[in-house]
Amino acid sequence: MREIVLDTETTGFDPESGDRIVEIGAIELLGHVPTDSVFHEYIDPERSMPQEAFEVHGLGDDFLRGKPKFAELGQKFLDFVGDAKLVIHNAAFDMKFLNAELKWMGLPQIPFDRAIDTLDIARRRFPGSPASLDALCRRFGIDNSARTLHGALLDSEILAEVYLELIGGRQPDFALSTNNSAGPSAVEIESWTLPPRPRALPSRITAKEQEAHAGFVAKLGDDALWPK
Repeated sequence: MREIVLDTETTGFDPESGDRIVEIGAIELLGHVPTDSVFHEYIDPERSMPQEAFEVHGLGDDFLRGKPKFAELGQKFLDFVGDAKLVIHNAAFDMKFLNAELKWMGLPQIPFDRAIDTLDIARRRFPGSPASLDALCRRFGIDNSARTLHGALLDSEILAEVYLELIGGRQPDFALSTNNSAGPSAVEIESWTLPPRPRALPSRITAKEQEAHAGFVAKLGDDALWPK
């Protein structure tokens, strides 16, 4: 099974308001094992970088000027992705930007059901707990000390480690899920519990011990909770 772990950096939050992708980082997994196949590009957004976005990823106008435009890379990106599932943290955000850029080029958009959202998996597996990438690194003991700023390729490498932990650790074939097909349903995380015994074990309390216990409870009085 081929999967692509992917992250993007952008100029903001909304492509329909003029925001653009400025970096794509993606790494290939085969059978949940990273390969040496990587897609990484910095992209000229053809607009200025807002200060708020620059403070997140550190990619400024001077650095991005002269980099390839998305129109020069869109087909190359689609060729790299192929028909693989896309493993993304907060998939709605990245898919929105990728499909906007592809639409502007007149290229096929990527169906959302091809995305495996690790944020959704983490929230279902650890309800009520922080589910950011940094929080999951702390939970699983993954070193993210190099992540002083957001970066698409570094975040993809970290996300690949987080994803493997979310679906059952470094040896995902030992995960208890019986459905190992691709797609979001393939990573449903089930909590295993010991099934009930077919027959209850016989009591190990002797008749004398039961009598002594009954006498002790009787001394507690009518207002005691134990007899009730």
